[in-house]
This record gives sequence, C-alpha cells and structure tokens, in this order.
Amino acid sequence: MSEIAVKVEKLYSLMKPCRLCPRLCGVDRNVSTGVCRSGAELYISSYNLHFGEEPPISGTKGSGTVFFTNCSLSCLFCQNYPISQLGNGRKISTVEFSDIMLELGAGGAHNINFVTPTHFAPLIADSVAKARAKGLKIPMVYNCSGYENIETLKLLEGIIDIYLPDAKYSSEDSARECSGAEDYWEINRKALKEMHRQVGVLRLDENGIATRGLIVRHMVLPHGLSGSGEVLEFIAKEISPRTFISLMAQYHPAHRAGTHPKLSRRLLEEEYGKVVEKAAKLGLDNGWIQEF
Repeated sequence: MSEIAVKVEKLYSLMKPCRLCPRLCGVDRNVSTGVCRSGAELYISSYNLHFGEEPPISGTKGSGTVFFTNCSLSCLFCQNYPISQLGNGRKISTVEFSDIMLELGAGGAHNINFVTPTHFAPLIADSVAKARAKGLKIPMVYNCSGYENIETLKLLEGIIDIYLPDAKYSSEDSARECSGAEDYWEINRKALKEMHRQVGVLRLDENGIATRGLIVRHMVLPHGLSGSGEVLEFIAKEISPRTFISLMAQYHPAHRAGTHPKLSRRLLEEEYGKVVEKAAKLGLDNGWIQEF
C-alpha cells in the first residue's frame, strides 16, 4: 500500500468515532452526523476558477476553488453562511470530485483550493490521491478556519502543499461568543505551528505563484474582538516574522452578527489602521493589506 493510501485509510478511521476536528464529537459518521452536521458522504456547494484570493493563490489564471458544505464552527458573522450554516450543496463521489479537480486544472487553475475542508478531510485526501493518479500535478491548498485537530493535520502532510488558515481570535470570550469555540486560540496556535512545520514559509515560483508554504489570514473585527495584537505577536515570535499575513478589512455584519452588540456595525478605518501599524512594528512585512 502506498504512503498516501495509508494516510487516507487512517483519515477515514478518524470518522468513526469522529475526531477529525477539535470538537471530538465521537459520532460514527457512517450512521450519524457530527457537530458539523455532516455524515460520511462528500458535499460541495460550488467550484470555479476564483480570482479573489491572495495574489500568489489566484495568480493570473485563477485558483481552482471548491466550497464544501457545512462547517465545524458556528460563526455569528459568517459571510458564507448559506453554505457553512444552512447546508446548501450537493452530494458527489470521490471519483467525481477527482474529475472536478482535473477539470479545474485543465482550465488553467494554479492550484486546487479546498474551502472549509476539515470535516471532509478523508474524502478530500482520497480524491486527491485519485486525481494525482490521473496526472494532476498542481498544488493543493487547505483553506480552513484554523480550528484544526493536530492528528488530522499530521495525516495531511505530503498531501497538502499550501496551508491557508485563519487566525480568528486570541480571546476565549470572543471565540466562545462569536464562534462557539472557547478553546479556539489554544487549538489555533498549535495548528499554525504544525502547518508551518510541514510546509514552512511561503515559496513562490518565477511568476510569483505559490508552490508551497503557509499564509495566515486574520480578519480584523470591530471593537477589538479579534485580539489582533496578540495574534500578530504570536505569529512574529513563535512561528516566523517571515510568515505571509493577509490582513482583511472586509468585515461587515452578516448572518447572525446583529445578535451580538459589538458585531452589529462595520469595521472602522481607524481600527484596521492600528492593526496594520502593529504588523509593521513586529516586522511582519510579508503579505497583504486591503484597501479600506
């Protein structure tokens, strides 16, 4: 049995009892659904060539982006909530999914970009193995919430080329109130370190396209809910000051954000500016800021 086949088999074993994500809900996904509201079958919402990701991911020809249905978090402000929270999507087989990857690759995609993949990690790895066997050679991007189980991540080593996680909060209170996961920051720090161990600092080819490495996304929230300063300090001091950071200013009240008094307004330019200044002071020079 090949190394990737062994890893795929071990990933499938994490679905019964399920411990793919840090929720460790323990259900047998073959007979029931977990906290993520997903069973043992693969569901996607859409796939396309996406040009709105970070420049080394979208490049000039687009990122082959696949949006998966459901999520293990329950963020009040999720901008993709019809997919992540309402379950909009369709069932596909791993063979069909491998063919979708080949289709995206044939369309010029620089990579295959898995959005919210963790609860389907075994089926995704299985599909990647099938696509690789059919000749697909472009990088695989794990575009996730950053709320990840280390056991799952370790089994993805060698399957995933680029990690694109969030670092959402440094506050237990914010994580509990806004995403229903008070242990987010503890889990997130361990996950970011493991991702960096596997793939290191982002590497680009001669055309500026990402080939391997880590990009950390941080969306600045109103009223300092995201604890941005501590997040950036952790990355600079405990991962690497060369880490590529994507500082996002796109927050707006979506989904159930209006139920939280501090999430019910847009981000202020002053709030975002302070985070940009903090990143500069820490020497986090690699990455991107957004026009406000």
